[in-house]
Formats: sequence, C-alpha cells, structure tokens
Amino acid sequence: MNIVEMREKRAKLWATMEGFLDTHRNDKGVLSTDDDITYTNMEKELSDLTNEIRRMERRDVTLQELSKPINQPITEKPASAEKEKGGRASNAYKEDFALHLRGKAPLHNVLATTPDVDGGFLVPEEFEHQIVSALDEENVIRKLAKVITTHNDRKIPIATGHSVAQWTAENAAYTESNPTFGQKQIDAFKLTDLVRVSTELLQDSAFDLESYIAKEFARAFGIAEEQAFCVGTGTNQPTGIFTANGGTVGVTAASATAITVDEIIALVYALKSPYRRNAKFLMNDATVSILRKLKDSNGAYLWQPSVQAGQPDRLLGYEIYTSPYAPTVAAGALAIAFGDFDNYWIGDRAGKTVQRLNELYATNGQIGYVATERVDGKVILPEGIQLLKMKAGS
Repeated sequence: MNIVEMREKRAKLWATMEGFLDTHRNDKGVLSTDDDITYTNMEKELSDLTNEIRRMERRDVTLQELSKPINQPITEKPASAEKEKGGRASNAYKEDFALHLRGKAPLHNVLATTPDVDGGFLVPEEFEHQIVSALDEENVIRKLAKVITTHNDRKIPIATGHSVAQWTAENAAYTESNPTFGQKQIDAFKLTDLVRVSTELLQDSAFDLESYIAKEFARAFGIAEEQAFCVGTGTNQPTGIFTANGGTVGVTAASATAITVDEIIALVYALKSPYRRNAKFLMNDATVSILRKLKDSNGAYLWQPSVQAGQPDRLLGYEIYTSPYAPTVAAGALAIAFGDFDNYWIGDRAGKTVQRLNELYATNGQIGYVATERVDGKVILPEGIQLLKMKAGS
C-alpha cells in the first residue's frame, strides 16, 4: 500500500469514527461499553496509520536528499514533509504572510496558491490559533458550549419520540409503538470585520502588526458571536439560547420584575436529572445582582461566592456564568438559562481569511484589513437547557 492509499484509508476511517460517535451515543451522550471498545480500536488503527504515514514521509524526504548529485555534500538535515509542502504551517508561508500584511513583496511562491489578486490569503496556522484563543477569553458561550469544526452543513439526527412499552394480557394483541426522529442542521453564517491601519504603523518594523490585528478581530468577533449565541434570531446569524427556538421555558415567574427562591429551585428541577450533572446557570450581570439578595427560609443567602481564584460563584451548588448579552429582568423576558450547555452546538466552518485592501483608504494614508469567519450555533436538544421566563405585563 503506497502513501496515497494510506492517506485515503486514514481519511475514510476518520469519517467513519465521526459518524460512529454521532449515531452510537446514548441519551446521556456517552458510548456503551461495547461501543467504547469498538471506538478505542478505531482510534488505535487511526494512530497506527498516522505513524506509518509519517514514517513513509520521512523516508521519502531522506530518499530525495540521497538522490541528489554526490559531487556536493549534503549539508542540511532532511526537513519534515509537512514543512516541504509549503502549507500554512511552513515557515515560508508565515514569513510571506507577515510581509504581505505590511504590503511588501513575498519572498517565496507559497502565497501563489490563491487566485485572489487583492490579497485574500488564508492566515497561517499560528495566526488563526491566536484568534481562536482570544475568542475563548472574550466569549463565555464558547467555554460552555460544544464546539465543532465543519467543512459543510452538518445534519444532526435527533430522537423526538421514543417507543412506549405496554402491559399486555395473555393472548392479547401487541400494541405498536414507533420511535420518531427529527433533524437539525448546523449552517455557516458569515461574520466579517474591517480594521484600518496607518501606513506609518506599517512602516514601523517594531510594531507587532499581527498581534494588533488578531486582538482587534478577536474582540469584535467575540462580541458579535456572544450576542448571537445569546439572542440571535437564526436569520443570517446563529440562533440564541434565550429565544423561542433556544431552550425550553421551564418556569414562568409570578412577577415581571422579581424572582423568588422557589422559582429558582423550580427551575433547577425542571431540568431532567441526567442534564443536571453538568448543569450551569447563565444570565446577565444585572440578574445576578437580584439573585445575590435572595435568602432561604433560615435567612441564609443562596449565593455561594467562590473561595478559589478562577472558579465561578455558585447558586444552589451550581456554577454561575454571566454574559452582558443575556436578557435582563423585564416583562416577558427569558432571564435565566439553566442546563447542560453541551446541548448548544457551535459549528465553526474551517478556515478564517484575512484580506488586505490596498487602494480603498489610500487617500487617508491607511491600509484596510478584512477578516471573515463562518459560524453557526443553535440548541440541539431544547430539553437540556431550561429557561426562566418573566411574567408578561406589569
């Protein structure tokens, strides 16, 4: 088997593993003992194939070096196949990308893989990871939700109804019961940002241009994403948790402006016990200020401040996270979400792009940079996230 065939076999195996997880997880989101053994064996086969592919790549590189004319000594160590390909991880690509951001001519031909004459180049891997890391810090929903990377629209099968067993008398006819299924789709909505940088900064070799642009894009993308993940309409943007198509309304408050201890307790137990094992609260900071004043019948505050740095506060023993984009307490508002937020899926369409605009702002002595990403988010199992809704009207 040659290296191309082995790569194809590895790709097919990976696709099989992805499909296996999607179809064999039980209602608790885990694999059975037998399925876990099967998946572990597939992981081992994938690891063995990967190791063999790398071994063959190293062999090919070494053979290429050894096949050079012997009248000149070999003075370089064989490079890894990944570096030789001139991909986004190669040093040549990173060097060209940095020069391209500053408007200088590239040194190598690795940027010629894109036909976009205006500079629509995929960012190098380290640069893209820098943006993703910053999004993790800016966007609380990304810390809680299930994040996947997709290369096309992902269709997710969902069991909407289960079979029901019936007590049956002797010799009586069996009662038919059929499970029903639904489907949700993770799409890819486009999110963009444009920043302008003065030519003076571009000419300043000491200025960390890549870091500046990454932070600007991360800040803007983090704000837009988190707002959509909370209250997005689902039209040309993700579907928010605090919407009619998000979580399930588990409790409706008796007041339009106040929340009681009993309503918080009812919200917790509106969530099925399997989801409560990994459940958390999510709400606006203004809502937190209301809950911090709640006391039980003994006069003790429900709020449990964190005693360890970096750990969230707790309410009724469950972690609390806040977002400025969650709705505040108001008539008819969906004010609090409680649940296992692994039931909210964020689908990142692989590859972010950065495009340099040379002429658009030339008269202002500036260069523009456009960043684009494609992402979607939606609640997959609404029963896994319960919402507290305020009373409508005054």
